Amino acid sequence: MEGKILVIGGAGYIGSQVNKHLNRHGFETVVFDNLSTGFRRLACYGEFFEGDLKNIEDIEKCLRKYKIKAVLDFAAFASVGESVANPAKYYRNNVVNTINLLDSLRAFNINKLIFSSTCATYGEVPPRLLTEQQPQNPVNPYGRTKWIMEMAMRDYSAAYGLNFVALRYFNAAGADPEGEVGELHNPETHLIPLVLDAASGRREYISVFGNDYKTPDGTCIRDYIHTEDLAQAHRLALEYLISGGKSAAFNLGNGNGYSVLDIIKAAECVTGRKIPMKIAGRRAGDPDFLVGSSELIKKQLGWMPQYAELEKIISHAWAWHQKN
Repeated sequence: MEGKILVIGGAGYIGSQVNKHLNRHGFETVVFDNLSTGFRRLACYGEFFEGDLKNIEDIEKCLRKYKIKAVLDFAAFASVGESVANPAKYYRNNVVNTINLLDSLRAFNINKLIFSSTCATYGEVPPRLLTEQQPQNPVNPYGRTKWIMEMAMRDYSAAYGLNFVALRYFNAAGADPEGEVGELHNPETHLIPLVLDAASGRREYISVFGNDYKTPDGTCIRDYIHTEDLAQAHRLALEYLISGGKSAAFNLGNGNGYSVLDIIKAAECVTGRKIPMKIAGRRAGDPDFLVGSSELIKKQLGWMPQYAELEKIISHAWAWHQKN
């Protein structure tokens, strides 16, 4: 099947890793990004088109310029705390702008889409491995925007023939093992780079938001997945759709839960430095436990994480952190 792969948000953290991975596996890509949170230098593979999903004209101009056979969409805001404080920003970008994309794809007869979803669509959950059968009941605006788009894609699939794969990430972490692309956020909100900032002296201490959760050490437990393993999953999902696969949703996690204190201790081991921390109040919208089962994508698409060990994830993040 001829054509290029359009990577929406391919100058961002995860999108740039996936874009590199696809090119390394023989796909030709076009990165579409407005550079509001991404960086042009991270879009270092394929072609680049600067545009914004809020402008349908930008999307259509890109689709006219290139022959696109499938699309990967990473263009979303993804901070739970910010979504609680400013839900309008999230509904405009994560819902309205994504509908613009869906309608443009429909107009150009492009019916293959890989969508970056999230475990936040599940909401408050029991302390056990989450499967795709867990009811989706998001508890914060970020999770709700992603859930709304999953529902919209199901409706577009039924009415218009859209074939999509929604990949429900747990916590993306780490960096390119080759050190070429990685995490650059301003401001930074993700735990591991914040911990590494404290290790390197770029910040005075790491804030631990709550130590009274229903977990063994009182801090939130999360599932951390390496960006290169995420990239592999996106490639497999893309190959699945190109070969005629039907719409589906898959969890993407390692199946291992680590608390905030576990992350700090592991980072101390990797960096060889003591990391100062202070206990702060809970953040709105944070559940106690989010750890996922990825058995479905392993069984159906043959996905197998290559960098599941926490120390390896942090060591790649640390190498990138020191370089950048």
